[in-house]
Amino acid sequence: MRRDTIFYQLFQQSPTLLFELLPQPPENAARYTFEAVEVKETGFRLDGVFLPPDVSGTIYFSEAQFQKDEMLYERMLAEIGIYVYRNRERISDWQAVVIYPTRSIEQSNTVTVRELLASGRILRVYLDELGAIGELPMGVGLMVLTTLEGDEAKTEARSAIERSGGDRDIIEMITKIVVYKFNSLSRDEVNVMLGIELQQTRVYQEAKAEGKVEGKAEEREIGLQRERALVIKLLNRKLGDLSSQFQAQVSALSIDRVESLGEALLDFNSTTDLEVWLSQN
Repeated sequence: MRRDTIFYQLFQQSPTLLFELLPQPPENAARYTFEAVEVKETGFRLDGVFLPPDVSGTIYFSEAQFQKDEMLYERMLAEIGIYVYRNRERISDWQAVVIYPTRSIEQSNTVTVRELLASGRILRVYLDELGAIGELPMGVGLMVLTTLEGDEAKTEARSAIERSGGDRDIIEMITKIVVYKFNSLSRDEVNVMLGIELQQTRVYQEAKAEGKVEGKAEEREIGLQRERALVIKLLNRKLGDLSSQFQAQVSALSIDRVESLGEALLDFNSTTDLEVWLSQN
């Protein structure tokens, strides 16, 4: 999954998210709708278009840019110009918002758009300057999460899940972001890594809604065995092939201990760490 797809889904899920990035959001932000629009003649595609509830409002164009593009602003203006030309009767005013992970990604030569940048007609947002994820609104924090790597991404993802209050849509989006970043891991492995319980996953919830999951002891045991197997797989990847003794000990853990081990193993450097953890748990 590419980052622009992630941002598309974030905006689609919560169109008001864009306005949390603006110093002066419109008063009727909650009534805006989000669209992705393709300018067919040119093959251009606008990342996002936020439409006001009536023609008197400002239309917002968004672009999430995570790679250097020395013609980004020129391309955006071409796309916006064509869109405005086609939809002039629907547009009273417009503003563009470009989201960068950091200032270093921004186009170097901005002479052709200097007045638009100075006036705020094109607003730039740098995610690494917004502050700590835990202090940001959840949606904005997920944007920042897309910029993190390695252990920092794992830690912040787990913290975001804790703050989500069990919101299934938020947990699903966090999982997608982490799957994108750690593409060598399967979806189930990421769930274990993040400490996501089987009951929190969309697959489980959909199955439950269809009457396929009734909480029977047998089904719970199958889920537990699956999580144990995933933790053992992650341990093998982290520490090398485990001995049969270690595997037997992990296979005997309760669901709570398996989930705790799934988080703790991220900090393991050797089988000694695993041995100490098992002795304490």
